[in-house]
Amino acid sequence: MTALFLVAISLGLSNFAASVGIGVTGVDARTRLRVGLIFGLFETGMPIVGVLLGHSLADTLGHAARWIGAGLLIATGLYALVQAVRDMRGKETDEPETPTGQSTGRMLVTGLALSVDNLVVGFALGADHVSVPLAAIVIGVVSVALSLLGLELGDRIGTRAGDRGGLIGGIVLIGVGIAIAAGVS
Repeated sequence: MTALFLVAISLGLSNFAASVGIGVTGVDARTRLRVGLIFGLFETGMPIVGVLLGHSLADTLGHAARWIGAGLLIATGLYALVQAVRDMRGKETDEPETPTGQSTGRMLVTGLALSVDNLVVGFALGADHVSVPLAAIVIGVVSVALSLLGLELGDRIGTRAGDRGGLIGGIVLIGVGIAIAAGVS
């Protein structure tokens, strides 16, 4: 059980970091709910999908999972940077203000990118005969808790960062993507 909890924390730390990036753009109850649901569903479901797909795909996907997740996060971070720069330029030219924050689509891509490694964990869980429902629940609960903690920290940082919150969020997502690509996460 201790090993499972440590795996859950390891997997949830990337969600924590990404949630900080999301949180700097502002957090309300709806954002908390969407992040908790999206990240929790992906983090809980991917190990189950991994076991269901079988061990034959583990080697092939195992090497590519890190790169797929990293690429998706970096792309999402770059998109957030572009949007933040556009928003800042719009304020300089007195254009109407558009709401910042994360669209559900962007959150879904982020949740998918962050949970690709959980697919591989599912393969390993199946090989080690760990209770998949228990593992999925532990991983999901830890992921949601770390995501919500990250949102709160990000919100506090964003309050102090002002208009630069979107830039900081994009940079954090790119950083998480690079860390995953480097094998740090």
